[in-house]
Amino acid sequence: MCHASGVSSSSASLSDYRVVLTSPGAPGPVLASVVGRLPIAMIGLATLLFVQRATGSFAAAGLVSAGVLVGEGTGAVLQGRFMDRRGATRPLILAAMLFGLAVAALAAAVEADRPLPVLVALAVVAGLVQPALPGASRALWADLVPPGPLRSTAYAYEAISLEVFFILGPAIAAFLVAAPWPGTGLAVAAAAMVVGAVGFALTPAVRARSARTTHGGSPAVGPTSPGLLGVLAEPGMRTVAIASLGFGLVVGTVEVGVPAVTAAAGSAAMGGVLLSAWSVMSVLAGVLYGLRPWPRPLHLRMPVLLGVFAVFVAAMALTGPSGSLAVLVVAMLLAGAVITPQVTAHSMAVDIAAPAESATEAFGWVITAATIGIAAGQSVAGVVVEEAGPPAAFLAGGVAGVVLAVVLWLRRGTLATTPAAVPVVA
Repeated sequence: MCHASGVSSSSASLSDYRVVLTSPGAPGPVLASVVGRLPIAMIGLATLLFVQRATGSFAAAGLVSAGVLVGEGTGAVLQGRFMDRRGATRPLILAAMLFGLAVAALAAAVEADRPLPVLVALAVVAGLVQPALPGASRALWADLVPPGPLRSTAYAYEAISLEVFFILGPAIAAFLVAAPWPGTGLAVAAAAMVVGAVGFALTPAVRARSARTTHGGSPAVGPTSPGLLGVLAEPGMRTVAIASLGFGLVVGTVEVGVPAVTAAAGSAAMGGVLLSAWSVMSVLAGVLYGLRPWPRPLHLRMPVLLGVFAVFVAAMALTGPSGSLAVLVVAMLLAGAVITPQVTAHSMAVDIAAPAESATEAFGWVITAATIGIAAGQSVAGVVVEEAGPPAAFLAGGVAGVVLAVVLWLRRGTLATTPAAVPVVA
């Protein structure tokens, strides 16, 4: 056991990123995970654009894309739980093969003009077997770098790289939809994910971790993963999941509200530009924040960061009904500056909240919570925008974020003591 008051440390330096990425055994998995994770943000949009082109309906396309998201959120937990028991090599290879088949079946069904329920069902299956590479990649760092600033830097790299992929992925998907076959984006994304997942699974570091897990390095069934909830039964993990849920909820309202504001201002395309700038600010601020994180104790950091994020998003409501972009841009960029610090904090908190042998499943829950939050935020914001306008959506997201930040503050004690007995530093 260690106390979160000790979960604070000196800040990392930029040179730590180079040390982490060149650590023995790291270059192979890092390169493979780049290939396999780049398409993560492509899959949903590529599916939506493909189905829309084929059916002429954005409503149908949205349902199919949502099916992928629902399956992905569920599959991340189930695959993570299995990887914690049997290692990542075989599960990732199996998932990659099934994913390739599922995407091929979905594409064939779209081309054959199958009924919408069939398309949604196939999309859910594709999401379920989408290789849970983010969780496996994140868990591997426990083998590659020691606890302390280097491991914190590794988790920061995971968050920053994912943010970069979320900048590049949708742009690539949108570009590829203009190809002669509108399913090109989906096919390219699926191929890259399969190649990256298999390549990652076959690297020496991952195979060594899998061999250790399979042959006694981690129990096949342990007391840390009881029942359906698994590692989410840990109070600290529920706190991390609430943080991730709140983060996703606020992000979801912004992703709907911003395009609504820019459309009202007469420039629908500006919404995509602003969301991209938001992500770029997140990456830049995430690197700088890692040099001197605040607050230092992690159990205080999560509620504070979510609260600040929510307040900045609520300030975007000052845009007003006229749709003036000046206030929106300033508040949005300020909010963007605390995105990557939150994602990094969630990843670090997994080491505090969950036993080491359940790290992959635990990170799957973090992903699932964020996915649910984003979906809920988008759904609520869509209704609010229709009924009261975009400023009200920002205000609703901000208030929800503040409420959950208060909940996190009240639950901070659940992260003050760690069952993992591994001090995590920032």
